Amino acid sequence: MDFFRIGLILRPHGIHGAVKVLPLTDDNGRFIGIEHAYLEKGESYERVSIKSVSVQPDAVYLELKGTTTRDEAERLRDLYLCVDRAHAVKLPENTYFIADLVGCSVKDSSGREYGTLTDVLKTGANDVYVIEGRQKLMVPALKKLLLQVDTGKKSILFDAHVLEEVGLFED
Repeated sequence: MDFFRIGLILRPHGIHGAVKVLPLTDDNGRFIGIEHAYLEKGESYERVSIKSVSVQPDAVYLELKGTTTRDEAERLRDLYLCVDRAHAVKLPENTYFIADLVGCSVKDSSGREYGTLTDVLKTGANDVYVIEGRQKLMVPALKKLLLQVDTGKKSILFDAHVLEEVGLFED
């Protein structure tokens, strides 16, 4: 089963077991109405039910069923809160989960292969794709650059001419 990180538990909030969560999603509103999630604990995922949610501009505050004291909430510090693929938000056309992009092989329209997408950096303006191969390559995720993205086949095709303009190759 695939899991997507939607938040990082920062610390307890109050004395009754609530936690402050740093959202790792583009839309904090995705927490509204969420009934359960998973705590990422190493390689395993523990299902937790969510009792209440308070969405604020800088954070989300959650009460988890079964977590009733500050000490219990403290043990959740630095754990990721995840959802399974079935409960992930539906993405607009031509947008992708980072987890689906990582591992894609990358080549351009002239047939040149660059390597594998290993990371996506969130910069605020545009995401930046990091490609590891013979040379490290970093490129902004621009619509004019992306000719084809096929997460099922784990492949990405860049426009070779646009890549010449925007690609940053490591020396």
